[in-house]
Parts: sequence; structure tokens; C-alpha cells
Amino acid sequence: MDFKDVVKGRYSCKKYSSRPVAEEALMRILEAGRLAPTAKNLQEQHIYVASRQQTLEVIDSVTPCRYGAPVVLIVAFDKENVYTYPGGKRQSGVEDATIVATHLMLAAADEGVDSCWVNCFDPDRLHQLLSLPANEEILMLLDLGHAAEDGTPLPNHFSRKPLSETVTRL
Repeated sequence: MDFKDVVKGRYSCKKYSSRPVAEEALMRILEAGRLAPTAKNLQEQHIYVASRQQTLEVIDSVTPCRYGAPVVLIVAFDKENVYTYPGGKRQSGVEDATIVATHLMLAAADEGVDSCWVNCFDPDRLHQLLSLPANEEILMLLDLGHAAEDGTPLPNHFSRKPLSETVTRL
């Protein structure tokens, strides 16, 4: 698929069918995340693949936003392996994990797999429920699956401000 079509066509899926995500597609999606750039190439991301019913039920207990997706990627990063930027005010963990998550999301669209970026949950609670390592912080969840027949983008999805409102040349 052409990159422009991937970017234009993907949307946040809010209703999934029971059709599973093919393992080969999932592996290509995960590989795209692995190849994402990170500050100083620290690669501090850790992706958890949730597809077992028990784990999905734990996720459902902290968010209403799984929408029936058969797979949820939990994107985390190692808080102890981040780059501190000059000035000491910021570290690379959140932005690096965000770049990784964006690669995952766009790769899913390229594979014909629908997704939804989920931040509507308490990451500390999920971290505790899943007994994740203390050095890791959860950034976000990425629902993966195939849209239900009546699953469509939200009405405002394709509404975008013109570049003149979002870009300034200096």
C-alpha cells in the first residue's frame, strides 16, 4: 500500500469483528515497532502482546476502550534506560515509546489490520495488575483487529484543519 494511502485511510476503530489477526501480520507489525528510531538508539521500548482471554479481561477491567479487539499491544518503556536531554528537563522514554507506537499503528494499517490508540486507562493500575517489571512504564495500549461490518470511522475523523492553521514558516 502507498504510504499516503496508509496515512489517509487509517482511523481509530471502535468496533471489532471476532476475526483473528494473522500471526504473520502481527509479526510484521511488531517488526515495524522494533525498527522505530529512539534517542541514542537506546531501544528502551517493551511491547506486550495481549491476546489471551485472561489478559484481555484484565485490560477490560481498566478501560472501556478495547472495543472487542482480539489483540492489544501494551507499549511500555524502561524508565532506567532513557536519554536525558540537554538542560535536564526531559527524557526520551515517552517520546521514543510514542514513535514506536506510531510505527506499530501505521504498520497495522499497511497490513490491513485496524487499530485504536488507547490512553483512557490508569497505566499504574494496569502495570500492577499485570505484574510488570518495576523499571517499566506503560505509555499506551494499541487495539488490533479487523473492523466489524458496521464499524466505521467517527463522523469527525476526516475533518482536519488546513495547513495554514497548523504550520508556520519561520
